Amino acid sequence: MTRTSLKNIVSAVRPTRYGPIGIDIGSRSLKLVQFTADQKRLIDAVRWELPVTTENADPETWAAGLKDALRIAREGRKLRGRDVVICLGSQDLFVQNIRVPKASGAELERLVRQEAANRLPFPAAEAEVRFLDAADVRQGDAIRREVILLACHQPALARTLEVIEAVGLRPIAVDAEPMALLRCYANQFRRDEDRNQRAMFVHLGANKSTVLIAEGASTLFIKYLDLGGNQMDESVAKFLQLPTADACQLRRHNGDRRADQQDPEVTKSIADAMRPVIEKLAGEISMCVRYHSVTFRGQPLVRLVLGGGEATPALMETLQSRLDIRCELGDPLRSYEVNLPGGRRGQWDVAVGLALREAG
Repeated sequence: MTRTSLKNIVSAVRPTRYGPIGIDIGSRSLKLVQFTADQKRLIDAVRWELPVTTENADPETWAAGLKDALRIAREGRKLRGRDVVICLGSQDLFVQNIRVPKASGAELERLVRQEAANRLPFPAAEAEVRFLDAADVRQGDAIRREVILLACHQPALARTLEVIEAVGLRPIAVDAEPMALLRCYANQFRRDEDRNQRAMFVHLGANKSTVLIAEGASTLFIKYLDLGGNQMDESVAKFLQLPTADACQLRRHNGDRRADQQDPEVTKSIADAMRPVIEKLAGEISMCVRYHSVTFRGQPLVRLVLGGGEATPALMETLQSRLDIRCELGDPLRSYEVNLPGGRRGQWDVAVGLALREAG
């Protein structure tokens, strides 16, 4: 059965012992996470590498590779039930902060959709459009409303849903990747003082990185950056004159070792090779910080939380040295006493956020 509208994703009645499986479909890997229904215990977490051919493959090849990965990843695991929450990531999601005349209710929605029609990279008639109401902002002498436009192309959504259903799973919700990211860290930073503070969350992926600024659980700003692990691998490959696949393996193997076990010469060579990409990343993040300070006055950013599969202590330290903001590594599962595969705990942030979503 093909479903082309987010509105057609309906809630299903689930047993009370376990929640839905959150499925994060990345460009390199597939991650699945499930909690008990009360969200107090992790049932299982699975990471499975996607076929290399799916990254830039045609839709049929992508679908076949994803089906196989979903089946294999679940074999012999503790994951329970068929209900899943999936998300639209940077490859399928159009995100942009926009400003419209101050309005509310149906009039605000009309203005957003009117503005969206002029900005979308696909026909508005084939788009699923949502928006987040951010805040009033001053533009010259006028007060306008800043909103975050979220949209996807319906055929892309339909393809993903067809794959999920073809392997016997039941999608009960489709989320946007940035919303899953915020839900994950809102669950991690949930003290009363955290709810009134502004923070930046940076998810470093393979193809792109997500920058999100929020006050508590309220989103103010979202932007995708065309920087990630692939660009780092290409930079290392060019600098060291290696095939890209070898550069990727070298960079990841070295980065996952403890600092006292790393080869100093290899570490320095990789750092030198990656410097242009990291400098560009720091510059892009700095511009996001500046946009926040100019647009959303009143409170400073108290922290930058670094997550995603490319988040490492070395990168965190480098960014902290270049940005005037306290940086820390995200740990989506720090409340759960578990040992997860793959080492880098920040890589689970989106999948955790999906698994924490309530149906409806």
